Amino acid sequence: MNLELNGTNVIHESERQGKPSSLFWPWCGANVSLLALSYGSFFLGFGISFWQATLAAILGTVLSFLLVGVSSLAGKKSNAPTMVLSRATFGVKGNLIPGTLSYLIFVGWETVLVSLATLATGTVFMRVGHLEHNTAMIIGFVIAVALTVSAGVLGFDVIMKLQRYLTTITIVMTLVYIALTISKVDWAVLTSMKSGSLQGFVGALIFGATGIGLGWVNSAADYSRYLPRSASSRGVIGWTVFGASIVPIILVIYGAALSGSSKDLSEAIASDPIGALTTILPTWYLVIFALVAILGLVGGAILDLYSSGLTLISLGLPVKRHIAASFDAILMLIGTIYFVWIADDFFFPFQGFLITLGVPIATWSAIFVTDVLMRKSYHETDLYKTNGRYGSWNVGSISVMVIGTFVGWGFVTNSFASWLSWQGYFLSLIGGKEGAWAYANLGVFFALVIGFVGYFLVARSSIAKQENA
Repeated sequence: MNLELNGTNVIHESERQGKPSSLFWPWCGANVSLLALSYGSFFLGFGISFWQATLAAILGTVLSFLLVGVSSLAGKKSNAPTMVLSRATFGVKGNLIPGTLSYLIFVGWETVLVSLATLATGTVFMRVGHLEHNTAMIIGFVIAVALTVSAGVLGFDVIMKLQRYLTTITIVMTLVYIALTISKVDWAVLTSMKSGSLQGFVGALIFGATGIGLGWVNSAADYSRYLPRSASSRGVIGWTVFGASIVPIILVIYGAALSGSSKDLSEAIASDPIGALTTILPTWYLVIFALVAILGLVGGAILDLYSSGLTLISLGLPVKRHIAASFDAILMLIGTIYFVWIADDFFFPFQGFLITLGVPIATWSAIFVTDVLMRKSYHETDLYKTNGRYGSWNVGSISVMVIGTFVGWGFVTNSFASWLSWQGYFLSLIGGKEGAWAYANLGVFFALVIGFVGYFLVARSSIAKQENA
């Protein structure tokens, strides 16, 4: 249980070890959450059939994690964290813009995941009846926070070891959940479902990409930076995509099968994504289910906390990595306590906030991935000084991000909070806010396309000059 002393520095040659296959564990552990079962219900909510939901789950998950896999190559190339490498794209000071957005998303999601783990525990023990609801939530809160904070603060080695155990235990117990509930699947109902519209399928596909994989691009290099530079690039991409995708795909498809078989379950999931899954379980498995829920959610929270600490240092906070992670942990604790025990309504407005940030992050992801594919290497010293080859502010990259964000917000409808009703100002071009494309979240797609194409056009010559300097 050694404390990691590395921060945003380039990892020394003597510390670079391991194989690409080691990336399977952190990415699988971060995405083995039972929340993916509820996503299956959300997919069907776009008015599509079970088979369309299956295809959308596979394509959305794999394609989004393919971006994560490509971004992981940057860590192998330079052995620095993601939001330090992004300085080559936006400039050393210009990177404060995507860095701040990434930090907000990391802290937001780690708070959401720990809050969900706490609430799920309370729901389970309400059914069991052996513990008072608030007491049960406190137990879930303590377990989730202890695992998340200890691993996130101690760092890389602890995360890699702990994620092996979390992944193995959670997968086994999730398989037991599937075995106990498979009888609830009505295949006759599923196969008779009528196909939905193209707009519904595209909406589910984009929802899967943004809700499952796209949010991890800004932390991808944080876990590949310890690999030797001789590690196989195909292996880095392949093991990242496989480890991150295999369990979510299975769980989303199975979740769609369960909710498609039961209208009552589907409606319950909409209001209580994880607690609703307990209604089809025998009582004797409920305590184990609570543990599965906690461990699955904690796996993602650990990676968020670790990367948020690195991101905070990359923004200029002059502290050690474990101090930054501890500071983030305090914010997470305060947020979780407020949202679980004080706030009357949390998840809908907060999800709206995260979706709003998701559009600029989608643009940044496309820009960063394009940069990784175009750039052969990084001049590591210049990543840390404003007068180096990467400069202080990269106006071209920032402009592409602003344009992608502006266009993206214009083509999304955000109904989670009234204060976000200003979004969707371009939807009148394709039928309006109540039209067929209104809830397809095309803004995310446009943000990605603008990021890819725009950055390629503005940066190809400057990257060539930087690498020849």
